[in-house]
Amino acid sequence: MRDFTSKWSFAVTKHLLSTRLTGRQSRTLESVAIKSWEIAPSEQVIVPPAYFLPNQSERVTGWEFSAKNPIASMGGGNVNNGSTRGFLLKGVWLFDGALYKNDARLWLKPRSNKWPQFRVECEIERGALFCTAMGNKYFGQWLMDDCVTYPLASQEGTPVTTDQSINLHTKGYEDWLGMKPTRLHNAFFRELVVFQDVGQNRNKHARFRAMSDRLLSKVKHAPHPGVFIMRGTTGNKRLLHNEIELAEHLRDHRGFRIVEPEKHDVETIVALCAGAQTIVGVEGSGLIHGILTLPIGGRLLTLQPPDRFVKVYKDLTDRDGQHFGFVVGQVKENGFIIDPAEVEQTLDLFPSSS
Repeated sequence: MRDFTSKWSFAVTKHLLSTRLTGRQSRTLESVAIKSWEIAPSEQVIVPPAYFLPNQSERVTGWEFSAKNPIASMGGGNVNNGSTRGFLLKGVWLFDGALYKNDARLWLKPRSNKWPQFRVECEIERGALFCTAMGNKYFGQWLMDDCVTYPLASQEGTPVTTDQSINLHTKGYEDWLGMKPTRLHNAFFRELVVFQDVGQNRNKHARFRAMSDRLLSKVKHAPHPGVFIMRGTTGNKRLLHNEIELAEHLRDHRGFRIVEPEKHDVETIVALCAGAQTIVGVEGSGLIHGILTLPIGGRLLTLQPPDRFVKVYKDLTDRDGQHFGFVVGQVKENGFIIDPAEVEQTLDLFPSSS
């Protein structure tokens, strides 16, 4: 990697002007790759149904990350898990959260300025991108997707990501997982490898389990009933009015541990979650702390806001041989509530942990 004090990309300037003036859509980076290859094939699999009570689906009034109500897919069935592929490009520019190659573009994070500063800070001979737009936006997506792609990137070149702000947990997991990314704002890549790594295939399963094993190897642990992961006030607002009541109920009646990511560092979180047979908490990024160490045959119960149903974690539990269930809350003021009895009844629907 060589440092530069002043270098300008007229190609990027031309691209921005032409797309803004003509309204022309940018091409994908994959479409201008000089080489592509399959890392893992796609797979047709049959996934199991979710566990939920009969009165839950009619409470759902909205959803995220899906074009249609994902409740319809909770009955299980045939699913195609896409392939994992790599793409090699030459002469790629990174400016303020976006990658450019001729008339192709990929946004990775929101621009920090209306017009980016086209000053190249460094040049990289061969980089490998492991970050995604969703991973830059959501901590859970970073940990379940971007970190899983990191091993692929480290085999292909300098593992690179944007200069998105990081928190205490980001640095903690990077240290524990042996990740040493290069964070960049502006750069020029002589060669850049990008990945298509969305499909929940067996290769991605193996990489995720390797992460889990690495974390578990750092703490002493034994099987225990489960953890309740507190959402608190982090991320997009999802206010569960009786969250503390539910956590204490499961602690007192089922022997659960209570995990508060807002207050705990990575070492403490992993130590508390390691060995848990069941993970319970409000749907959101915080649950990934527990899912990371959940064993095959383990159980995940998500507490869903009625206006924001999300099924992302079912894709993970289906892939990793675990069980998924949910309880949909009922609207109350500026949030929602969950009936402890419905949590108990849904947990009783799960098969025993193996």
